[in-house]
Amino acid sequence: MMGGIQETMESSSAIQSERYARHLTLPEIGPAGQARLRSARVLVVGVGGLGSPAAFYLAAAGIGTVGLVDSDVVDLSNLQRQILHTVGDIGHRKVESAARKLQALNPEVEVRCHPVRLGTDDAAGLFSDYDLVLDATDNFQAKFLIADACHAVRKPYVHAGILRFSGQVMTVIPGVTACYRCVFGSMPPSVSGPPAGPVGAVPGVVGSLQAMEAIKVLLGIGAPLTNRLLTWDALKMTFRVIPLRRDPNCRLCGQA
Repeated sequence: MMGGIQETMESSSAIQSERYARHLTLPEIGPAGQARLRSARVLVVGVGGLGSPAAFYLAAAGIGTVGLVDSDVVDLSNLQRQILHTVGDIGHRKVESAARKLQALNPEVEVRCHPVRLGTDDAAGLFSDYDLVLDATDNFQAKFLIADACHAVRKPYVHAGILRFSGQVMTVIPGVTACYRCVFGSMPPSVSGPPAGPVGAVPGVVGSLQAMEAIKVLLGIGAPLTNRLLTWDALKMTFRVIPLRRDPNCRLCGQA
């Protein structure tokens, strides 16, 4: 009996060594870093254009637990940019569709589905179960809610936004760095009309940047986009990094 358990453990270890071989050769990650990723829990809020590539790369990287939050179902118009979903998923919950793809990619990852629309009463409680949150939502109401809830439970988060041919990314360590409200203040008035894009590859790039930011924060490597806002213009193919600072009068994290 013990021999069988030992063989199973050795087989599992060999599979992990092969799966993450490219990570294990990097001095910034190595075996210790990979073990840290395996123990990490990341929540992806929004399983659409941004959340699809972000969650896919997190699962591929070996994040131990990936949580998915989305109350929507897959629609044909989603497939132009939301790469976790296919025609066969139309009409199904996005979190369940995404979970199937992530577990097919990496069965070792625990995928938790939260088919809910976040509200002020439950966001902080949900976030407290995770180490880091990815804001992959597509509306200001959700983005301000995520910022407020992450601040309340002191969870780092990676914000991203996209529009037409452009995107932006920033990472926030609540109570330490500039927060979402420091930069964007209060929620702007709603704008009616059909959505303006984006081109499908835009959230692909920006969601991948979010995944990279999450990995850097979890491993404590490199220079995350804290106190910096990265903007990208896909038409000009230019990146710009805008320095940020905490607003002492910020209604969320200000000291005044």
